Amino acid sequence: MKNLVLPCLLVICIGFQSCKNEEKQKEAEAAKAEGEKIVSTECYKAIYEKDTIDLKLNTLKNGKISGDMVMKVAPKTVKTGEVAGEFHGDTLFVDYTFKDSATKDQIFKNPMALLKRDKQLILGNGTMQTTMGVTYIVKDKPIDFERVKYKFDPTECKK
Repeated sequence: MKNLVLPCLLVICIGFQSCKNEEKQKEAEAAKAEGEKIVSTECYKAIYEKDTIDLKLNTLKNGKISGDMVMKVAPKTVKTGEVAGEFHGDTLFVDYTFKDSATKDQIFKNPMALLKRDKQLILGNGTMQTTMGVTYIVKDKPIDFERVKYKFDPTECKK
C-alpha cells in the first residue's frame, strides 16, 4: 500500500501541472487571436506601363499589417501571395510571400518597403542582401522612394 501512494501522488501532480499548462496555452492563443482581429481594410492599385499590382491591406488590432497582393507583370508573369509586416513611422515594411505563375510549385519571399505619402503608397527601391537563404533590405543603405515604378492609389476593395 505504501508503495502505491507515492506513484499516485506523482501522477496527480503531473495531471494538475498539465491542466495549468493547457490553461495558460489557451489564454495565450486567445490573446493572439484578439490581436489578430482585423480593425480596417484598405485596397490599392498601382499601374506602370503594362504592369498592374493589386494590394489589399488589413490593419490588425495589434498594429501589424496583413493582406494580399497580386502582381501582373508584362508580358505574362502573375505573382500571387500574401503580405505581412508593420509600419515604422510612415514606412510599411512587409514580407511578400508568393507563387509565380511560371514556377507554380515554388514559393518565394521578398521584403518590401512602402512609404505612405498622403493617401498614396510608394514602393521603394532598396539594396537587397541574401544571407543563409533569407533576403532582406540592407538597413545601412537608404531606400529610394523618388525614382520608382509603382505608386499605389487607393481603390475600392473587391468582395
